[in-house]
Amino acid sequence: MSVMEIMEKRSAFSFEVFPPKTDVGMEKLCGEGGVLEQLYTLNPDYISCTYGAGGTNVGKNLEVLDKIVSDGKTTGVTHFTCIGNTKEGIKEQLQTYLDHGIDHMLALRGDLPFGWTGTGGDLHYATELVKFTRQEFGEKFTIAVAGSPEGHIACRSLEADIAFLKQKQDNGADYIMTQLCWDMDQFRYWLDAIRAAGIWMPVDVGIMPILDQAATINMALSRNGCVMPRELCEIISKNWIFPNPFVKDPFDAEVESKKESFRKAGIEYTIRQIDEYRACGIDGIHLYALNKYDDVAYIAKEAGLLDLI
Repeated sequence: MSVMEIMEKRSAFSFEVFPPKTDVGMEKLCGEGGVLEQLYTLNPDYISCTYGAGGTNVGKNLEVLDKIVSDGKTTGVTHFTCIGNTKEGIKEQLQTYLDHGIDHMLALRGDLPFGWTGTGGDLHYATELVKFTRQEFGEKFTIAVAGSPEGHIACRSLEADIAFLKQKQDNGADYIMTQLCWDMDQFRYWLDAIRAAGIWMPVDVGIMPILDQAATINMALSRNGCVMPRELCEIISKNWIFPNPFVKDPFDAEVESKKESFRKAGIEYTIRQIDEYRACGIDGIHLYALNKYDDVAYIAKEAGLLDLI
């Protein structure tokens, strides 16, 4: 069953994983009894797999998705970017995914590698990738596209960003997977605004579990420019690791207890945020698994996501 067919009947529930760079990491994710097999027990509607930064690690991406397809427990969704690729190369790679039984994709421009000013390929934006995919493959792919409730940091305005999202829909996209957003007032404004703009695509909300100080700050500021609400800032401040959470060997004597306190508070924050999103009438929750199981499984269970089916 396609993701679109599921969303027509009920809210969807899914996970995102990333392709590990090492063999040890691949074994933990894809090996017998690994994270993927544990995630299957939660009955997700799909599991998506990212590229590495800047479109790297594509081979590992396909290896992870091959595992998902061969296991037959859920649908595999690949991220796919324009970075450093020709039209012919994109066509060949997409055909490879189809040949491997992978017919769902998240069409992205992709994060530019450090020092790049463009994609370095024939296509420059996700709007072009969606249009090209539809021209070459018709309806063979279910195509998701990214939505930015706060506006993409590379876009001149939120209004322009919404206009480009409408263009993705016009070019053949099926549904939206949102970027990280903790500002619920802004999300509600954006949801109203895209509907007013004639964007009817279902909205699947991306949620990053709040588990680690450095990772939370890095995700918010390094590429996304996300607003961090006062409540989240307080959680970080109350558990601040001195001199800062990015230092590998902090001198803070309470570092371990602060990490655990932050993790527990972050999990509760994440659960409350999922409640708020679901109250908005969205079409799915896409939980970043971070290639882990225990914490995301707890979040999914406590948030009631396992009762969606």
